[in-house]
Amino acid sequence: MELQKMNGHSRDEGFDGLDALAEHEEFLPHKTGAKKEIHFTDFEGKTSFGMSIFNLSNAIMGSGILGLAFAMSNTGIILFLILLVFIAILSAYSIHLLLKSAGVVGIRAYEQLGNRAFGPPGKMLAACVITVHNIGAMSSYLFIIKSELPLVIQALLDNHENKEEWFLNGNYLIIIVSAFIILPLALMKQLGYLGYTSGFSLSCMVFFLISVIYKKFNILCPLDDSEHHNMTPIVDDHIPINRTDDFCEAKLFTINSQTAYTIPILAFAFVCHPEVLPIYTELRDATKKRMQRVANVSILAMFVMYLLTALFGYLTFYGAVESELLHTYSRVGSRDVLILCVRLAVLVAVTLTVPVVLFPIRRALLQILFPDKPFHWARHIAIAFCLIFVVNLLVIFVPSIRDIFGLIGATSAPSLIFILPGIFYVRIVPDEQEPFLSRPKIQAACFAALGFVFMIMSLSFIIIDWSTGESRSVGGH
Repeated sequence: MELQKMNGHSRDEGFDGLDALAEHEEFLPHKTGAKKEIHFTDFEGKTSFGMSIFNLSNAIMGSGILGLAFAMSNTGIILFLILLVFIAILSAYSIHLLLKSAGVVGIRAYEQLGNRAFGPPGKMLAACVITVHNIGAMSSYLFIIKSELPLVIQALLDNHENKEEWFLNGNYLIIIVSAFIILPLALMKQLGYLGYTSGFSLSCMVFFLISVIYKKFNILCPLDDSEHHNMTPIVDDHIPINRTDDFCEAKLFTINSQTAYTIPILAFAFVCHPEVLPIYTELRDATKKRMQRVANVSILAMFVMYLLTALFGYLTFYGAVESELLHTYSRVGSRDVLILCVRLAVLVAVTLTVPVVLFPIRRALLQILFPDKPFHWARHIAIAFCLIFVVNLLVIFVPSIRDIFGLIGATSAPSLIFILPGIFYVRIVPDEQEPFLSRPKIQAACFAALGFVFMIMSLSFIIIDWSTGESRSVGGH
């Protein structure tokens, strides 16, 4: 049927036909009599369109949502909106490049695209970038659990005096949460089964958004700092607030020393690319157009959530908003029941997101260590256990990994969003289909170049931070 559609139609329709054909048969023909290469991702997807949206939306939404109000306070409402639209469009275009490359060669694994584009070095590069970035993301989620869960338990038990109890120790709590919640979810065979937990996780963040909107009309600016000085900071990189006479006024445009960090914060908030191809693999009736719709709906939903969270969070605290929005709410009352519920919802959301982030890391490691091996439960369980163990050690023994996260985010995030999708597209799509100097390939090359600019810019900011010794916060996904 796809071949019939190709006959007598336009050039673009022909390319769509080739893409559809490549979903079942690779674009590059095999030798006569040769056995078709079998990829470990070759199986019929069973995840519905809605569940795939839940999974991808959950992958997009990360801890970066807590820093968006702070980003808006350093750009102004109009400039923030322009940047948010810009990053969302670029993220959707990046996913388009990945899906087009995957459709051409019939491969739906990020690492295998690297292998097809540049051979084993490309495969190793893609796997390493995914592993490093997602380990950083998992660590950021567990750091939120380590910091927030003791405060929630303390408030629930009304225990504000004895803080030495073992169940108020964040290190013990992340081990318990990892062992009894994260590990069992990470042992599921297919990512699609986590659609239910992803949906619940998203509902928790919707509750967080509703609470932020509600609190806008119940908190007056300026804030009373009487309780703030008795609170334990949630994050290590707390930034002192520079009060001015107009810090309770909304600004449409503003530029300051923190403005340059807005683009990294927004870019990291939209990183979902390691999860795109695994979700594509398990999508029922998978085609490039169907998966692109999944991506577009997910990005649009997160765009709305990000914008509303940033806007109402900023309009609540204005110049007093901090780099971690929940920490700012602590300043208006440590026993606020709604804020306690919000903390609990955020904890549930990040806890249920960790297994979704773990799946691409495991796929990357399987591509490196066991590329030709079929699925085996022993490897599946062992890799999950080792990853969770390593991340727990990192969170427990490293007191502050803000600079490490900044370094990882400045290198892996632009690689996943801009550089790798762009260069994979240029290398994989055949010249017979799109010449090297065709508009789509030139756009993809410029897209990759933009990623290099973004990487150099982010690394420069981190080096400036290290050299000046100033405490600035770069938001992570």
